[in-house]
Amino acid sequence: MESKRMPAVVITVVALAVSVLAVLGVRAISAQDTAQAKYTVRVPNGLAFSEFRGYEGWQTVSISRNDKLMAVILANPLMINAYQSGIPGNGKPFPDGSKMAKIHWNPKKHETFPDTTVPASLHDVDFMVKDSKRFSDSGGWGWAAFKYDAASDTFKPGTPADEPPQGNDAKCGLACHTIVKTRDYVFTDYGKR
Repeated sequence: MESKRMPAVVITVVALAVSVLAVLGVRAISAQDTAQAKYTVRVPNGLAFSEFRGYEGWQTVSISRNDKLMAVILANPLMINAYQSGIPGNGKPFPDGSKMAKIHWNPKKHETFPDTTVPASLHDVDFMVKDSKRFSDSGGWGWAAFKYDAASDTFKPGTPADEPPQGNDAKCGLACHTIVKTRDYVFTDYGKR
C-alpha cells in the first residue's frame, strides 16, 4: 500500500502562510482599534474627535508651513461650498455645520528630490466647527487641538503647556482667531483651482 504523506516542504510552506496571515490579521485589528480609539478622545469641556469622523476624506482648502511644521487644511463639503460661493471674502459668515481640520506634520526633505519638503511624522490635528448656538460666546465657532503620540499611536487633547497653548474647552482657538473676526474667524483662503 502506498503512503499518502505530504512532503515536509509543503507542510512548512502551509505553516508559514498561516503564520503570516495570523500576523497580518492581528495588525489589521490593531490598526482598526487605534483608528476607533481616536474617536473616543475629547477636549475637556469641549469638542470630541468623533465630531469630525471622516475628515481624512475632506477636500483640501489649502496648505501651510511655518518654521517648525507643515500642514494641510481640509473642509467638509458644506464649508467647501461656502468657500466656492465667495465666503468669507464677500463678508458673509460660514453656515452652521461648516467644519475644518488642520493636519500638522513634522517636515522632512524628500529622499530622491531634496528640494522638496514632504510630511514626516504626524504632529497633531486641529479642528473647528461652526455652530452659532452652541458656541455663541466664541464667534459661533468651537475649536479643538489633539496632539499625536507616535509611541502609543494615540491622540490626546492639547493643554495650556503646548505651543501655542490650548485651553480645555471649545474656545481654545478664539484668542488666535480674533484677529480675523471680519473673516468670520477663519484665516485660510480657498486656493484657486
